[in-house]
Amino acid sequence: MTTDPIHDRIPEIALDWHKDGRGAALATVIETWGSAPRQAGSQLAISGTGEIMGSVSGGCVEGAVVVEALEALDDGQPRILTFGVSDDTAFSVGLACGGTIRVLLEPVGKALPLSMLDAIVEARAARKPIAYGIMPESWERRLLGPAELPDRFRTDKSGLEESGEFIALFNPPLRMLIVGAVHIAQALVPMAKIAGYDPVLIDPRDAFASDGRFPDTVIRHDWPDEGLRAEGLDARTAVVTLTHDTKLDDPAILEALKSDVFYLGCLGSTRTHAKRLERLKEAGVTDDQIARIYAPVGLDIGAKTPSEIAVSVLAQVTRVLRQV
Repeated sequence: MTTDPIHDRIPEIALDWHKDGRGAALATVIETWGSAPRQAGSQLAISGTGEIMGSVSGGCVEGAVVVEALEALDDGQPRILTFGVSDDTAFSVGLACGGTIRVLLEPVGKALPLSMLDAIVEARAARKPIAYGIMPESWERRLLGPAELPDRFRTDKSGLEESGEFIALFNPPLRMLIVGAVHIAQALVPMAKIAGYDPVLIDPRDAFASDGRFPDTVIRHDWPDEGLRAEGLDARTAVVTLTHDTKLDDPAILEALKSDVFYLGCLGSTRTHAKRLERLKEAGVTDDQIARIYAPVGLDIGAKTPSEIAVSVLAQVTRVLRQV
Protein backbone atom coordinates (compact mmCIF):
# COMPACT_ATOMS: atom_id res chain seq x y z
CA MET A 1 0.00 0.00 0.00
CA THR A 2 1.46 3.38 -0.93
CA THR A 3 1.64 6.41 1.30
CA ASP A 4 -0.40 9.56 0.88
CA PRO A 5 1.00 12.30 -1.35
CA ILE A 6 2.53 15.04 0.78
CA HIS A 7 -0.26 17.56 0.05
CA ASP A 8 -2.71 15.11 1.65
CA ARG A 9 -0.64 14.67 4.83
CA ILE A 10 -1.30 18.00 6.49
CA PRO A 11 -2.48 16.58 9.86
CA GLU A 12 0.55 14.28 9.96
CA ILE A 13 2.93 17.13 9.17
CA ALA A 14 1.40 19.39 11.82
CA LEU A 15 1.68 16.60 14.40
CA ASP A 16 5.32 15.96 13.47
CA TRP A 17 6.18 19.65 13.78
CA HIS A 18 4.51 19.84 17.19
CA LYS A 19 6.30 16.74 18.47
CA ASP A 20 9.61 18.05 17.12
CA GLY A 21 9.20 21.05 19.38
CA ARG A 22 8.71 23.55 16.58
CA GLY A 23 5.07 24.19 17.40
CA ALA A 24 2.29 23.94 14.83
CA ALA A 25 -1.08 25.39 13.94
CA LEU A 26 -3.71 24.02 11.58
CA ALA A 27 -5.69 26.36 9.33
CA THR A 28 -8.84 24.86 7.80
CA VAL A 29 -11.23 26.40 5.27
CA ILE A 30 -14.68 26.18 6.88
CA GLU A 31 -16.83 28.18 4.48
CA THR A 32 -16.59 29.82 1.05
CA TRP A 33 -18.64 32.22 -1.05
CA GLY A 34 -18.19 33.11 -4.69
CA SER A 35 -15.35 31.59 -6.67
CA ALA A 36 -13.06 30.50 -3.84
CA PRO A 37 -9.98 28.53 -5.00
CA ARG A 38 -10.03 25.88 -2.25
CA GLN A 39 -13.04 23.99 -0.94
CA ALA A 40 -14.15 23.61 2.65
CA GLY A 41 -11.87 21.21 4.50
CA SER A 42 -8.70 22.34 2.71
CA GLN A 43 -5.86 22.74 5.20
CA LEU A 44 -2.62 24.57 5.75
CA ALA A 45 -0.10 23.57 8.42
CA ILE A 46 2.09 26.33 9.88
CA SER A 47 5.08 25.68 12.10
CA GLY A 48 6.28 27.93 14.89
CA THR A 49 9.20 28.92 12.66
CA GLY A 50 6.94 29.97 9.79
CA GLU A 51 7.17 26.85 7.63
CA ILE A 52 4.01 25.98 5.71
CA MET A 53 2.57 22.95 3.97
CA GLY A 54 -0.74 22.80 2.10
CA SER A 55 -2.96 25.75 1.20
CA VAL A 56 -6.23 27.48 1.99
CA SER A 57 -6.33 29.68 -1.11
CA GLY A 58 -4.60 30.25 -4.40
CA GLY A 59 -1.80 32.04 -2.59
CA CYS A 60 -3.54 35.30 -1.79
CA VAL A 61 -4.15 34.87 1.95
CA GLU A 62 -1.50 32.39 3.10
CA GLY A 63 0.82 35.16 4.24
CA ALA A 64 -1.85 36.68 6.48
CA VAL A 65 -2.74 33.23 7.85
CA VAL A 66 0.90 32.61 8.81
CA VAL A 67 1.02 35.91 10.74
CA GLU A 68 -2.18 35.01 12.60
CA ALA A 69 -0.92 31.47 13.23
CA LEU A 70 2.25 32.70 14.92
CA GLU A 71 0.15 34.93 17.16
CA ALA A 72 -2.17 32.02 17.94
CA LEU A 73 0.80 29.88 18.93
CA ASP A 74 1.80 32.61 21.38
CA ASP A 75 -1.60 33.09 23.02
CA GLY A 76 -2.93 29.55 22.52
CA GLN A 77 -6.31 30.78 21.30
CA PRO A 78 -8.23 29.52 18.24
CA ARG A 79 -9.73 32.04 15.87
CA ILE A 80 -11.78 32.35 12.73
CA LEU A 81 -10.39 34.53 9.96
CA THR A 82 -12.43 35.98 7.11
CA PHE A 83 -10.81 37.00 3.84
CA GLY A 84 -12.35 38.60 0.78
CA VAL A 85 -10.74 38.75 -2.66
CA SER A 86 -11.83 41.58 -4.93
CA ASP A 87 -12.58 41.17 -8.61
CA ASP A 88 -9.52 43.31 -9.42
CA THR A 89 -7.06 40.89 -7.79
CA ALA A 90 -8.98 37.63 -8.16
CA PHE A 91 -7.58 36.61 -11.55
CA SER A 92 -3.98 36.85 -10.36
CA VAL A 93 -4.61 34.21 -7.71
CA GLY A 94 -6.53 31.82 -9.90
CA LEU A 95 -10.13 32.93 -9.33
CA ALA A 96 -12.68 33.49 -12.07
CA CYS A 97 -14.19 36.26 -9.94
CA GLY A 98 -14.00 37.61 -6.41
CA GLY A 99 -14.61 35.28 -3.48
CA THR A 100 -14.65 35.10 0.29
CA ILE A 101 -13.35 32.39 2.60
CA ARG A 102 -13.54 31.76 6.34
CA VAL A 103 -10.60 29.96 7.90
CA LEU A 104 -10.49 28.18 11.26
CA LEU A 105 -7.08 28.52 12.89
CA GLU A 106 -6.12 26.21 15.77
CA PRO A 107 -2.76 25.94 17.56
CA VAL A 108 -1.94 22.26 18.06
CA GLY A 109 -1.76 21.07 21.65
CA LYS A 110 -3.44 24.23 22.90
CA ALA A 111 -6.76 24.89 21.17
CA LEU A 112 -6.64 21.66 19.18
CA PRO A 113 -6.19 18.81 21.69
CA LEU A 114 -3.17 16.66 20.94
CA SER A 115 -5.23 13.53 21.66
CA MET A 116 -7.67 14.40 18.87
CA LEU A 117 -4.94 15.06 16.31
CA ASP A 118 -3.25 11.80 17.35
CA ALA A 119 -6.55 9.95 16.82
CA ILE A 120 -6.99 11.50 13.37
CA VAL A 121 -3.47 10.55 12.29
CA GLU A 122 -3.83 7.01 13.65
CA ALA A 123 -7.15 6.53 11.84
CA ARG A 124 -5.67 7.73 8.57
CA ALA A 125 -2.72 5.37 8.93
CA ALA A 126 -5.16 2.49 9.40
CA ARG A 127 -7.35 3.64 6.45
CA LYS A 128 -10.25 4.29 8.81
CA PRO A 129 -12.49 7.24 7.91
CA ILE A 130 -12.82 9.83 10.64
CA ALA A 131 -14.23 13.34 10.98
CA TYR A 132 -13.49 16.24 13.29
CA GLY A 133 -16.43 18.36 14.41
CA ILE A 134 -16.16 21.78 16.03
CA MET A 135 -18.70 24.39 17.12
CA PRO A 136 -17.09 27.74 16.23
CA GLU A 137 -18.97 29.66 18.93
CA SER A 138 -18.33 27.39 21.91
CA TRP A 139 -15.19 25.65 20.54
CA GLU A 140 -16.65 22.29 21.55
CA ARG A 141 -14.96 19.48 19.63
CA ARG A 142 -15.69 15.83 18.88
CA LEU A 143 -14.61 12.98 16.60
CA LEU A 144 -17.17 11.22 14.39
CA GLY A 145 -17.39 8.25 12.04
CA PRO A 146 -19.26 7.28 8.85
CA ALA A 147 -22.27 5.94 10.79
CA GLU A 148 -22.98 9.46 12.06
CA LEU A 149 -22.38 11.27 8.75
CA PRO A 150 -22.89 8.73 5.92
CA ASP A 151 -23.70 11.28 3.22
CA ARG A 152 -20.70 13.48 3.97
CA PHE A 153 -18.29 10.55 3.97
CA ARG A 154 -19.75 9.19 0.73
CA THR A 155 -19.46 12.52 -1.08
CA ASP A 156 -16.17 13.41 0.63
CA LYS A 157 -17.55 16.82 1.57
CA SER A 158 -16.45 18.85 4.58
CA GLY A 159 -18.63 21.78 5.60
CA LEU A 160 -21.04 23.38 8.04
CA GLU A 161 -24.04 21.52 9.42
CA GLU A 162 -27.37 23.27 10.01
CA SER A 163 -26.49 23.32 13.71
CA GLY A 164 -23.48 25.50 12.91
CA GLU A 165 -21.00 22.71 13.62
CA PHE A 166 -18.14 22.51 11.15
CA ILE A 167 -17.22 19.02 9.98
CA ALA A 168 -13.72 18.35 8.64
CA LEU A 169 -13.56 14.98 6.92
CA PHE A 170 -10.46 12.81 6.86
CA ASN A 171 -11.32 10.06 4.42
CA PRO A 172 -8.66 7.49 3.53
CA PRO A 173 -6.84 8.23 0.26
CA LEU A 174 -8.54 6.91 -2.84
CA ARG A 175 -7.14 3.68 -4.28
CA MET A 176 -7.46 1.93 -7.60
CA LEU A 177 -6.71 -1.80 -7.68
CA ILE A 178 -6.08 -2.84 -11.27
CA VAL A 179 -6.22 -6.53 -12.19
CA GLY A 180 -4.24 -7.28 -15.32
CA ALA A 181 -0.88 -5.85 -16.44
CA VAL A 182 -2.06 -5.12 -19.98
CA HIS A 183 -1.49 -2.13 -22.29
CA ILE A 184 -4.52 -0.30 -20.92
CA ALA A 185 -3.09 -0.63 -17.42
CA GLN A 186 0.17 0.98 -18.58
CA ALA A 187 -1.82 4.12 -19.40
CA LEU A 188 -4.31 3.86 -16.52
CA VAL A 189 -1.74 3.60 -13.71
CA PRO A 190 -0.09 7.02 -14.30
CA MET A 191 -3.47 8.63 -15.02
CA ALA A 192 -4.82 7.28 -11.74
CA LYS A 193 -1.83 8.74 -9.87
CA ILE A 194 -2.42 12.18 -11.41
CA ALA A 195 -6.10 11.98 -10.41
CA GLY A 196 -5.15 11.36 -6.78
CA TYR A 197 -5.45 7.59 -6.53
CA ASP A 198 -2.97 5.15 -5.02
CA PRO A 199 -2.86 2.53 -7.81
CA VAL A 200 -1.92 -1.09 -7.17
CA LEU A 201 -1.39 -3.53 -10.03
CA ILE A 202 -2.31 -7.18 -9.44
CA ASP A 203 -1.21 -9.90 -11.87
CA PRO A 204 0.47 -13.26 -11.12
CA ARG A 205 2.19 -13.26 -14.53
CA ASP A 206 5.72 -11.97 -13.93
CA ALA A 207 6.38 -11.33 -17.62
CA PHE A 208 3.42 -8.95 -17.77
CA ALA A 209 3.64 -7.33 -14.34
CA SER A 210 7.27 -6.26 -14.41
CA ASP A 211 9.07 -3.18 -13.14
CA GLY A 212 10.23 -2.51 -16.68
CA ARG A 213 6.67 -2.25 -17.97
CA PHE A 214 5.32 -0.52 -14.85
CA PRO A 215 8.05 1.65 -13.29
CA ASP A 216 7.39 3.21 -9.88
CA THR A 217 4.26 1.09 -9.44
CA VAL A 218 3.14 -1.09 -6.55
CA ILE A 219 2.83 -4.59 -8.07
CA ARG A 220 1.40 -7.70 -6.47
CA HIS A 221 2.20 -11.01 -8.18
CA ASP A 222 -0.72 -12.67 -6.41
CA TRP A 223 -3.74 -14.47 -7.75
CA PRO A 224 -6.23 -11.59 -8.16
CA ASP A 225 -8.70 -12.54 -5.43
CA GLU A 226 -5.83 -13.11 -3.00
CA GLY A 227 -4.25 -9.81 -3.97
CA LEU A 228 -7.50 -7.93 -3.41
CA ARG A 229 -7.95 -9.50 0.00
CA ALA A 230 -4.37 -8.69 0.95
CA GLU A 231 -4.82 -5.03 -0.03
CA GLY A 232 -8.19 -4.75 1.69
CA LEU A 233 -11.34 -3.47 0.02
CA ASP A 234 -13.34 -0.50 1.29
CA ALA A 235 -15.61 2.32 0.14
CA ARG A 236 -12.60 4.42 -0.97
CA THR A 237 -11.44 1.76 -3.43
CA ALA A 238 -12.11 1.25 -7.13
CA VAL A 239 -11.44 -2.14 -8.76
CA VAL A 240 -10.83 -2.51 -12.50
CA THR A 241 -10.34 -5.91 -14.18
CA LEU A 242 -8.56 -5.88 -17.52
CA THR A 243 -7.10 -9.33 -18.24
CA HIS A 244 -9.72 -10.81 -20.61
CA ASP A 245 -8.87 -14.10 -18.86
CA THR A 246 -11.79 -15.61 -16.94
CA LYS A 247 -9.40 -17.49 -14.64
CA LEU A 248 -8.04 -14.14 -13.44
CA ASP A 249 -10.95 -11.72 -13.81
CA ASP A 250 -13.75 -13.85 -12.37
CA PRO A 251 -12.16 -14.54 -8.95
CA ALA A 252 -11.36 -10.82 -8.64
CA ILE A 253 -14.94 -9.84 -9.50
CA LEU A 254 -16.37 -12.28 -6.98
CA GLU A 255 -14.05 -10.95 -4.29
CA ALA A 256 -14.87 -7.31 -5.08
CA LEU A 257 -18.61 -7.99 -4.96
CA LYS A 258 -18.27 -9.18 -1.36
CA SER A 259 -17.02 -5.73 -0.37
CA ASP A 260 -18.28 -2.14 -0.46
CA VAL A 261 -15.88 -0.86 -3.14
CA PHE A 262 -17.47 2.19 -4.76
CA TYR A 263 -16.62 1.07 -8.30
CA LEU A 264 -16.15 -2.25 -10.08
CA GLY A 265 -15.44 -2.04 -13.81
CA CYS A 266 -14.70 -4.99 -16.10
CA LEU A 267 -13.14 -4.96 -19.56
CA GLY A 268 -14.86 -6.89 -22.31
CA SER A 269 -17.38 -6.53 -25.11
CA THR A 270 -21.13 -6.73 -24.56
CA ARG A 271 -21.02 -10.36 -25.70
CA THR A 272 -18.13 -11.15 -23.39
CA HIS A 273 -19.96 -9.52 -20.49
CA ALA A 274 -23.11 -11.52 -21.21
CA LYS A 275 -21.12 -14.75 -20.90
CA ARG A 276 -19.49 -13.38 -17.75
CA LEU A 277 -22.91 -12.74 -16.22
CA GLU A 278 -23.95 -16.32 -16.90
CA ARG A 279 -20.89 -17.57 -15.01
CA LEU A 280 -21.46 -15.18 -12.13
CA LYS A 281 -25.11 -16.18 -11.76
CA GLU A 282 -24.07 -19.83 -11.72
CA ALA A 283 -21.69 -18.92 -8.91
CA GLY A 284 -24.58 -17.48 -6.89
CA VAL A 285 -24.16 -13.76 -7.61
CA THR A 286 -27.44 -11.88 -7.12
CA ASP A 287 -29.07 -9.39 -9.48
CA ASP A 288 -28.32 -6.55 -7.04
CA GLN A 289 -24.64 -7.48 -7.04
CA ILE A 290 -24.58 -7.70 -10.84
CA ALA A 291 -26.05 -4.20 -11.04
CA ARG A 292 -22.88 -2.91 -9.35
CA ILE A 293 -20.68 -3.99 -12.28
CA TYR A 294 -19.75 -1.42 -14.94
CA ALA A 295 -19.22 -3.35 -18.16
CA PRO A 296 -18.07 -2.86 -20.79
CA VAL A 297 -15.78 -0.76 -18.64
CA GLY A 298 -15.50 3.00 -19.21
CA LEU A 299 -17.70 5.76 -20.58
CA ASP A 300 -18.79 5.33 -24.20
CA ILE A 301 -16.63 8.03 -25.81
CA GLY A 302 -15.60 6.02 -28.86
CA ALA A 303 -12.24 5.11 -27.33
CA LYS A 304 -10.01 2.91 -29.50
CA THR A 305 -6.42 3.01 -28.24
CA PRO A 306 -5.26 1.76 -24.82
CA SER A 307 -4.72 5.35 -23.67
CA GLU A 308 -8.17 6.45 -24.82
CA ILE A 309 -9.76 3.48 -23.06
CA ALA A 310 -7.86 4.41 -19.90
CA VAL A 311 -9.27 7.95 -20.16
CA SER A 312 -12.80 6.53 -20.47
CA VAL A 313 -12.26 4.28 -17.44
CA LEU A 314 -10.95 7.09 -15.24
CA ALA A 315 -13.82 9.34 -16.37
CA GLN A 316 -16.37 6.71 -15.40
CA VAL A 317 -14.72 6.10 -12.03
CA THR A 318 -14.83 9.85 -11.39
CA ARG A 319 -18.49 10.10 -12.36
CA VAL A 320 -19.45 7.22 -10.06
CA LEU A 321 -17.47 8.74 -7.17
CA ARG A 322 -18.70 12.31 -7.52
CA GLN A 323 -22.18 12.18 -9.06
CA VAL A 324 -24.28 10.57 -6.33
